[in-house]
Amino acid sequence: MFRFPSVLLHRRKLSSAASHSLTLPLSHPIYLIWGSNTGVGKTLVSAGIAAASLLSSPSQFHYLKPLQTGFPSDSDSRFVLTKLRQLSLRRNPRVPLSASHRVLNVSPAVPELNPLAAAEEGAGSSELLCKTLYAWEEAVSPHLAAEREGLAVKDSVVLKTLGGCFEEVAARGAGKERSEVLCVVETAGGVASPGPSGTLQCDLYRPFRIPALLVGDGRLGGISGTISAYESLKFRGYDVVAIVFEDHGLLNEGPLMSYMRNKVPVLVLPSIPKDPSNDLLEWFESSHCIFSNLKEILLSAYFERIKKLHDMPREARDIIWWPFTQHKLVPDGGVTVIDSRCGENFSVFKVQKTEVIAPLFDACASWWTQGPDATMQTELAREMGYAAARFGHVMFPENVHEPALNCAELLLQGVGKGWASRAYFSDNGSTAIEIALKMAFRKFSVDHGLIVDCHEDAPNERSTELMVLALQRSYHGDTLGAMEAQAPSSYTGFLQQPWYTGRGLFLDPPSVFMHNKTWNISIPEGYCWESLKGESITFASRDGIFHKSRDKSELATVYSSYISKVLSGFRGTSRVGALIMEPVIQGAGGMHMIDPLFQHVLVRECRSRKIPVIFDEVFTGFWRLGVETTAELIHCVPDIACFGKLMTGGIIPLSVTLATKAVFDSFMGDSKLKALLHGHSYSAHAMGCAAAVKSIQWFKDPCSNPNITSDGRLLRELWDDTLVHRISSHPTVQRVVALGTLFALELKAEGDNAGYGSLYARPLLQKLREDGVYMRPLGNVIYLLCGPCTSPEICNELLVKLYRRLEEFNRCRN
Repeated sequence: MFRFPSVLLHRRKLSSAASHSLTLPLSHPIYLIWGSNTGVGKTLVSAGIAAASLLSSPSQFHYLKPLQTGFPSDSDSRFVLTKLRQLSLRRNPRVPLSASHRVLNVSPAVPELNPLAAAEEGAGSSELLCKTLYAWEEAVSPHLAAEREGLAVKDSVVLKTLGGCFEEVAARGAGKERSEVLCVVETAGGVASPGPSGTLQCDLYRPFRIPALLVGDGRLGGISGTISAYESLKFRGYDVVAIVFEDHGLLNEGPLMSYMRNKVPVLVLPSIPKDPSNDLLEWFESSHCIFSNLKEILLSAYFERIKKLHDMPREARDIIWWPFTQHKLVPDGGVTVIDSRCGENFSVFKVQKTEVIAPLFDACASWWTQGPDATMQTELAREMGYAAARFGHVMFPENVHEPALNCAELLLQGVGKGWASRAYFSDNGSTAIEIALKMAFRKFSVDHGLIVDCHEDAPNERSTELMVLALQRSYHGDTLGAMEAQAPSSYTGFLQQPWYTGRGLFLDPPSVFMHNKTWNISIPEGYCWESLKGESITFASRDGIFHKSRDKSELATVYSSYISKVLSGFRGTSRVGALIMEPVIQGAGGMHMIDPLFQHVLVRECRSRKIPVIFDEVFTGFWRLGVETTAELIHCVPDIACFGKLMTGGIIPLSVTLATKAVFDSFMGDSKLKALLHGHSYSAHAMGCAAAVKSIQWFKDPCSNPNITSDGRLLRELWDDTLVHRISSHPTVQRVVALGTLFALELKAEGDNAGYGSLYARPLLQKLREDGVYMRPLGNVIYLLCGPCTSPEICNELLVKLYRRLEEFNRCRN
């Protein structure tokens, strides 16, 4: 009688799994075995694939059962081992079979078992290695068994234990041909059955995104159940390589093949004998050809995937033109192949000693768009799928649909609360800016008598040239109008935009940063501030910078005088028709933090002159800086504001331009020519609006976002003060900014090593990628950007890795 080896030795070793990474080795094929329901024969399929692999030629087969209930009377790994031994003896194979079975962690409720000193049974060139990771006695769903029996297991522990098993698969398969080793991971119950923490297993195992084999249901109702299981896997991003099920005489394969459109093979197994005393050996023999075919399908899909992953960088170099990239400077091996995304991590293909899919933290939030964790990503996929199925796409003028209406209401009750009355949807941040400029110029023109009436036959005359008031280092997008509203920079020169003229008056704003543990305000030339005391431009804490009492400070008077002087000195036929600015943080301009007092005073000065105010919150809005809208940080509201990126959780492009009633009214009239004649084919598309509704609600709800404070107004501090101070004092660091989800630093650099075109930070960022952190520089400025739901623990891990690499960078530089 087979007995379980070394069971008791593993009762108290749950924490040891934490040392394993979530890396998926690709040296040999690994597959997840899913069931459309419980009792559909997953273990029979696992055993059949094992037999097809082991009993025909020398090979190695790993069977992993992460979660087992009903143990020890019910053990799927024991069943696989027993059947393979029986089939091996029955066939009298040329190649003897070596078999082992281990159970790593068992519930305290499981009776004491008699452990064997050795796990191996027999010796041969074919190996079967069966392993159960967690076992509970009661034959119920794992979440109930874990709760009742005292073996609670976190999702992260299950994944790391499984990752450790994958490392063992790779190690034991070292030196063997790819096709000589096969690993299957058999899930428990159905696709959406809960794991021990209550997380659905289709979500629990998603970080690995292991290709799937779905065991369908050939019974009455099985077509529906199989399709539902398939769809649950697909919309979570799994690749289903085949469907197999037992024949119940109902010809379920016909509708399933039709539904799959022949893209997924559907295999039918013979009917399983119902007699409990039947050892099923005849059934396995009669199913041998089908399982052999299934094994070949699995191997073929694996080799196809490996080839594609290897070929993608070369193919991409040949046909893709990447944004913001000098292709000549992309080194060999410099193309990152992203296999998938799960929450805040890319899953990237790496060729180390062998091929792997490894997690890489997206520390630039994919150009500042990303915020969802893995759970929210699934929720957004569901919402968007529903919207796509319900609406597809519908045009928007004079129409309304539920996602757009709900989204507009949430925007006006949230980021636009107290000032905005209208929401104008467009497709990205740059176009939202274009719309905002048109709105602001119309409002200015109406207020200042530049537009008296509008008729269809009116000549297209421009008696006045309208300019913007904006800030140095500003960036508002890449479309032509948005570029005209930003100061000269690397993005606007003749090389990039020969039409650029810079239709604005660009102020040089005071900036805020931390250096040597102290927050400082750097005031440019042109400001009369020499009489101020030193404590007026340094702060012991960041909170003091945002305090409302600063509005009555002497520095506020200095700012007001400077702005008034510049505006008063502006003469000619041109007039300043709008103020446009990125509140608090200038993103693409180098992650500079602007003194919020300066921006508050600037808004006040423009209001006194009836100059409409535009806030560009495409980057800074929706909790990026720790608040839902940065209007709360500078203690004033705009006339017009633009939002995008995080508004949809970053999963799909959508932007909005919010405006006051007065701005909207400036477009009212009897002629259509007075309307805002601007629009996009995909304005207010249903998928984007649905994603925005879910994201806006998710980020501000403490039940879904643990970082929201009890009053729902702020994010808790994500970056550890001690680490921030330490980095700000590092000899390689010029300045640091830490606010909300953003941590940025500027490396000390001179000459060609400074500025946007600099490659100075490249070696540092390459080392950080080796540490599992993906970053893109802005010249010699580097930054970490997490999401509103990211735990402070993860943020601190990022800072620790950054500091360690800064130390190394400093040693290399010296």
